[in-house]
Amino acid sequence: MEAPEHKRTTPSPRPQKIGLLGGSFNPAHAGHVHLSQQALKHLQLDAVWWLVSPQNPLKSDEGMAPFDERLQHAEQLIAGDARIQTSDFEAVHGLQYTCDTLPALQDAYPQHHFVWLMGADNLVHFHRWRAWESILQTMPVAVFDRAPFSHAALQSKMAIKYRAAQAGPKELSALASCDAPAWAYIRMPRCDLSATELRKTLGSKAFLMA
Repeated sequence: MEAPEHKRTTPSPRPQKIGLLGGSFNPAHAGHVHLSQQALKHLQLDAVWWLVSPQNPLKSDEGMAPFDERLQHAEQLIAGDARIQTSDFEAVHGLQYTCDTLPALQDAYPQHHFVWLMGADNLVHFHRWRAWESILQTMPVAVFDRAPFSHAALQSKMAIKYRAAQAGPKELSALASCDAPAWAYIRMPRCDLSATELRKTLGSKAFLMA
């Protein structure tokens, strides 16, 4: 299985359906793992790549751990699940904004089908992201439910404007292969309800390090 740039990766020319989860991961925690596993399940993905950002442009750098520490912490957290991999693609290529990162990934890995993953809390203010509509035109987007943001997310500027592009529950497995714009809102169990499954998959460190 392959992920961009990072030393853990093994190049593979086989086309894959890959979810992209971006963020500062300061620190990576069990919630990131839970969302990734739900994406693998509902979207029938081959892999999820964690795009660890050098600096999230929407967040202050105050209290931000060094990039290498955040990347290493993320690697340790997902060591038990080979389907989830970390990537330093943005750091290597000097990228900061999602609208720039996603086309660069598509150019670097044209054989793969990508889908952007994010939580409902991010959908609420997604319209504030740089060139947010270009992101929707670049690849499909999967939004994962997160209390208490459900109502605000589904009434967000993006959700309302692109309602016609929203995929239904029976279309989730094909979302990564859909032409953009396409997006889905996925309801999932709360992270604390899946603690037993996470422990079996990754061990207790998933919670000790969260």
